[in-house]
Amino acid sequence: MTMYAADDIRSQLAAPTPSRVIDAGTPIKPAQWIEFHALPPSEVAPNGSRTWLARAANLVIAYTDARAGDVFTRTGQPDEYTVLMYSESAPVTVTGGGMTESVAEEAFVVVPPGDSEVRVDGDGTLIRLFSPEAADLTEGALNAEAYRQPDERAAPLEPWPDPVGGFALRVYRLADTPIAEGRFGRIFRTTNLMVNFLAEEPAPRNARKLSPHHHDDFEQISLAVKGRFMHHIRYPWGPDSTQWRPDEHREIATPSICIIPPPAVHTTQGIGPHQQLIDIFAPPREDFSASGWVLNADEYPAR
Repeated sequence: MTMYAADDIRSQLAAPTPSRVIDAGTPIKPAQWIEFHALPPSEVAPNGSRTWLARAANLVIAYTDARAGDVFTRTGQPDEYTVLMYSESAPVTVTGGGMTESVAEEAFVVVPPGDSEVRVDGDGTLIRLFSPEAADLTEGALNAEAYRQPDERAAPLEPWPDPVGGFALRVYRLADTPIAEGRFGRIFRTTNLMVNFLAEEPAPRNARKLSPHHHDDFEQISLAVKGRFMHHIRYPWGPDSTQWRPDEHREIATPSICIIPPPAVHTTQGIGPHQQLIDIFAPPREDFSASGWVLNADEYPAR
């Protein structure tokens, strides 16, 4: 089910082809709703930075209320990870792959495999995204128990091609790619995930122009960083009526994530006076990749 309004640019997307045939009786996982500040932190750093770890089928998010001077290191990291920076993010200095970059603005930062560090240069938010190859983080996730049994409907993570020129520290500053007509948000891709920095909404979303849709075989992780949101979720009926679930219409504060399982129909409605949402997918989406909307496609080839 996809019901984009005619003026929603996503209505132009080609219908994605599922990666495999999924039996109709395969169980559908419930959505997960995680408000970070309502839970005890997973880790506390020496200067007081508090980090919450949460995972999805193919992703780990580390959300940190960061304090200046704390340093977050990775030793022998098996694959690349990212740092998401929005207007309330802490300024950071990132070192990896023999390079160092200081970033104090909205940006998508890709950190190469191997040894690296993120030094916090001022108080603010620090958001890092990892694949499940970071086993220490998956085990420490607040919702690790939800994935003791894998989601049989979610396609496994198969890395996309290596970046052009090899793995390196890359910084994509959002000021270089402002929101533009004819393109949906600001989408970036790596070998193991895709992120869409959606535009800030200076008013509540029009309740008559929502966009219910579903994904056959991948999760959507909606990261709310500003404002308040209502996530609307409808679970399809399969042949086993004992597995049916009622619709969900739940308000969630920020900072938070909602993990939307395949193939649940979903749409998200900003209900505050000002809000911002960042959507995350792992692995990268085929349909978005084919659309021409991926801003770093020249460096990260499509599969």
